Amino acid sequence: MRFQTPLVPGRLIRRYKRFLADVELEENGRTVVAHCPNPGSMLGLAEEGMRVWLEPNDDSRKKLKFGWRLVELRGGHLAGIDTSVPNRIVAEALAAGHVQGLSGYRSFRREVPYGANSRVDFLLTEPGLPNAYVEVKNVHLNRTGDLAEFPDCVTERGARHLAELSAMVAEGFRAMMLYVVQRTDCSGLALARDLDPGYGSAFDRACAAGVEAICHGTTITRAGVEIASELPVLERVADSG
Repeated sequence: MRFQTPLVPGRLIRRYKRFLADVELEENGRTVVAHCPNPGSMLGLAEEGMRVWLEPNDDSRKKLKFGWRLVELRGGHLAGIDTSVPNRIVAEALAAGHVQGLSGYRSFRREVPYGANSRVDFLLTEPGLPNAYVEVKNVHLNRTGDLAEFPDCVTERGARHLAELSAMVAEGFRAMMLYVVQRTDCSGLALARDLDPGYGSAFDRACAAGVEAICHGTTITRAGVEIASELPVLERVADSG
């Protein structure tokens, strides 16, 4: 997935009302309001003074002329903050057969109704193979070392998805939780059980029921974001130090 226009750098002044951010542009010192495409807590990624990258637009239908896309991390690493990106890059990877364990499926549909008033992110089908229900989760929390963590806050919706995937396994289908780490400084994924014990318990029950859990990293540049190699999923609690 490539950004539509070249990104411009700035310094974050504040993020507020979940979807808005004030940013001081490096080029001229002007303060602009950018759309923040992330309703989550963004723990550790929305601190005042962080260097960020915005995508300008000249779309007359958009009130805000900048979209916040990336945060610069230590050591030259980057994190993507747009929560819609993982589904977009997973769709590209599925079409190219680049998702570990799912390369045998040649057809997929997005946002297919299932469970109790839910829609699965991807339903994969292939003659001779069981249908595969795949939920995608964006991951960008890091509190210690090179471990990414999920979730970054309490997520009842995430726990419900795990239960609904378990129900699909009980009906004879495949079900998978696909975590996408949208930052380049992590080499594995751990459950943040201290932030949401309920999700940790739901994850354990889902795995015991046969739900698969895999994780992929990402390659992030100022040109765009692509899915990268598989990362290990660790069930232990990461030490938040």
